[in-house]
Amino acid sequence: MRRLAFVLIAFLGLPAFAAETAETAPDPLFVDGTAVPTDMYLWQKRVIVVFADSTADPRFSQQIALLEALPEELRERDVVVLTDADPAAKSALRKKLRPRGFMMVLMAKDGTVYLRKPLPWNVREISRSIDKLPLRQQEIRDRRTAPEQ
Repeated sequence: MRRLAFVLIAFLGLPAFAAETAETAPDPLFVDGTAVPTDMYLWQKRVIVVFADSTADPRFSQQIALLEALPEELRERDVVVLTDADPAAKSALRKKLRPRGFMMVLMAKDGTVYLRKPLPWNVREISRSIDKLPLRQQEIRDRRTAPEQ
């Protein structure tokens, strides 16, 4: 159905509608971190990396469930969640952050590691930590002073 809409838009010559539709599609919140370069989201997103030795790890499952519970809170804070539950893949994230078993890492937009936690955290705790970051404080101030559209 979606493909048909794009075909109709192309034939009817409605490029503005096509651009608007493409812009409203949100970025994926959860991304497989085993194939992502470490600097892919630099200055664009805050990165939460969830490591485990297996997807069967109960802490991994619990952390993903906690993050999935409030996706709008994470999107509001420009967060992307990278998952890596395959130590054999030896991903760039694993080489950089060196997890041992389960680990949740919060990285600021500039790529610095802000938190390392050996246990799952809920979105409320993560959001509070993000809201203390200087760049997030600036984003909040800018949003308050921005004119309404």
